[in-house]
Amino acid sequence: MTITQNRRSFLASSLGLVVAVSLPLRSRAQSGAALAFQPDGTDPTFAPNAFIRVAEDDTVTVIIKHIEMGQGPMTGLSTLVAEEMDADWSQMRAENAPADDEKYKNLLFGLQATGGSTAMANSYTQMRKAGAAARAMLVQAAAEAWGVDASTITIANGVLTSGDKTSTFGPLAAKAAQLTPPEDPPVKDPKDFVLIGKDRPKLDSHAKSTGQAVFTMDMDLPDMEYVVIRHAPMLGGTVASFYDTEAMKVPGVTAVRQIPQGVAVYATSTYAALAGRSALSVEWDDSAAETRSSAQMMDDLVNLAATGEMKVAEEAGDIDGTLTDAAQVIETEFRFPYLAHAPMEPLDAVIQVKDGSAETWGGYQFPGFDKQAVAGNLGIDPSNVKLNVMLAGGSFGRRAQPTAQIGNEIGAIAKAAGRDGAWKLIWTREDDLAGGYYRPMTVHKMRGALDAEGNILGWHDVVVNQSIMAGGPMEQMMEDGKDPTSYEGSTKMPYDLANLRVNWVRAESAVPVLWWRSVGHTHTGYATEVFLDQLLEAGGKDPVQGRLDLLKSDMTRDRAVLEKVAEMAGWDGQKVKGNKGYGVALHESFNTYVAQIAEVEDRDGFPHVTKVWCAVDCGVAVNPNVIRAQMEGGIGYGLGSVLFNALTLGEGGHVVEQNFDDYRMIRINEMPSVEVEIIESSMDPTGVGEPGLPPVGPAVANAWRALTGTNVTSLPFKTTAGA
Repeated sequence: MTITQNRRSFLASSLGLVVAVSLPLRSRAQSGAALAFQPDGTDPTFAPNAFIRVAEDDTVTVIIKHIEMGQGPMTGLSTLVAEEMDADWSQMRAENAPADDEKYKNLLFGLQATGGSTAMANSYTQMRKAGAAARAMLVQAAAEAWGVDASTITIANGVLTSGDKTSTFGPLAAKAAQLTPPEDPPVKDPKDFVLIGKDRPKLDSHAKSTGQAVFTMDMDLPDMEYVVIRHAPMLGGTVASFYDTEAMKVPGVTAVRQIPQGVAVYATSTYAALAGRSALSVEWDDSAAETRSSAQMMDDLVNLAATGEMKVAEEAGDIDGTLTDAAQVIETEFRFPYLAHAPMEPLDAVIQVKDGSAETWGGYQFPGFDKQAVAGNLGIDPSNVKLNVMLAGGSFGRRAQPTAQIGNEIGAIAKAAGRDGAWKLIWTREDDLAGGYYRPMTVHKMRGALDAEGNILGWHDVVVNQSIMAGGPMEQMMEDGKDPTSYEGSTKMPYDLANLRVNWVRAESAVPVLWWRSVGHTHTGYATEVFLDQLLEAGGKDPVQGRLDLLKSDMTRDRAVLEKVAEMAGWDGQKVKGNKGYGVALHESFNTYVAQIAEVEDRDGFPHVTKVWCAVDCGVAVNPNVIRAQMEGGIGYGLGSVLFNALTLGEGGHVVEQNFDDYRMIRINEMPSVEVEIIESSMDPTGVGEPGLPPVGPAVANAWRALTGTNVTSLPFKTTAGA
């Protein structure tokens, strides 16, 4: 089988390098499935383990078990391997790993998965060991070839040396491939790091910026048909009946089939498929659909905050007595809307079925789930399904789908076709925004108790939202009927609050929900840090010093980032300077500590964020360039969401927002200047894909309140401060 591509000559030009299983010098990161297939017969590459291939041309290809969707695992994990191999950075390449839950499992999850900012955290030691093993085998191969003791051999910049003998990796690959890998090779002392801790350009930047990178949307197989699905307009609806007479009249439409997810239209082009879908007549069964509007649902959440079944997520001291006896009690209710992920590349997938086997390509974030889904739909053994993980044009959680939504859809499409063939499933932007799986709508009902001197005595937070984990394969991760992703970040705060209770109330809806970049922290970070600022202000406390005074004695990493960001911003206690307001927020998520200070102007009654200072402690900074980029990206993504974004259901439960004209992203002229400082650390690295997001919203809200006196408790800002 040959993969062709209809818009670029890049793929064809790279196929000549298949024998060496390496990548062109100018395209250093890609889905391996998109570029080449494993050659049959003799293979001259040296593959000491599941993660590394050394080719005769000296290239070192690192197999990345975490999907690359812009967050940087191809670069970060390749850095670990290069460091331990003493390779030269110019010879490093990266490919996404194929689906294999055992070989490429996330060590924190037990299956192959990308999420929770865990790529670096679970791979740090594993990938360094893999690189060290490869290095040891190359050294042994050189020692045997040269007749010298292995202890006399050094490696620097990809060159092995012993006396007057030298070699690059390639000439030793075949001999090294015959050796037995060491079981537990030693890794470097951090003081000897050459690449770790240094800025390196991302391996995938050149291919992506020049249009060479191959995404699922770019793929085109011989005789492939294009498929779009008419999904129910109301979330939870199903097909009652459909009429395809007019759709089948559209030139290029080859078939219309009902599948569990809706009605699929097959065609010889994307245009024909979309036109055929528009011509369909479908009657829907909305008996199980969500028919409430967002306003009605929010009212119901508010009522549940007072009357719902409250589960205790965390408790200390006597909060009820403290609230009763306090000199002052402050109450605030925070409201958070549904949010769509809106990645630049909507959901898509390609499948080819032939002789009882299937091969599929897609931006699969939980590939094992999708592989099982394809097999289940086709009624074949999973061993007969080859799943190739492609580069993904963003995700922010959308592709991390425990229900294997896209695997089920592409499998159902192939099954309904009733024959061998190839099909590409395409979602439009409208499909994506109206398709569900949103960040849950949430209410935080908060009460804080102050004494006569303005000190915080008590803290009560009632969190109300739907569970992401309940009812699916992740339900086993719930704790005593509680979903920790629903309230994470509102518990285990770094502040010394002797009297505290956090309650969670589970809400129900037919709207499917999913983790969204930083999951629970996206709303808990906002609610806790804005409410804390309110309490400090009411008590006459400085927002930075007040937080420092509240930190528990062992919260040294929280303290370090807070002190650093105050230093960066030149914090002097003045929350307003001229026409600018300043606000601070501190939040730990995914074991990464972040503090931010935002500078905000009032432009026609709406906040314009001019600068954000950010201090981050994520353990060892493997590649500072990637860390800064992720902090900047998280700030931009988070800022757009708090200022503008809300996915709303109108009367009758229909999704209102359909594209970027009414679900708008932050624009380039709205992006603030961002200054990032990384705290030096010897701790094992933690994630950076999500932790930059939670503090930016509350920092901006606190700055806006300081500047204008308006406390934004219902997001997005445009609903409170004006569009």
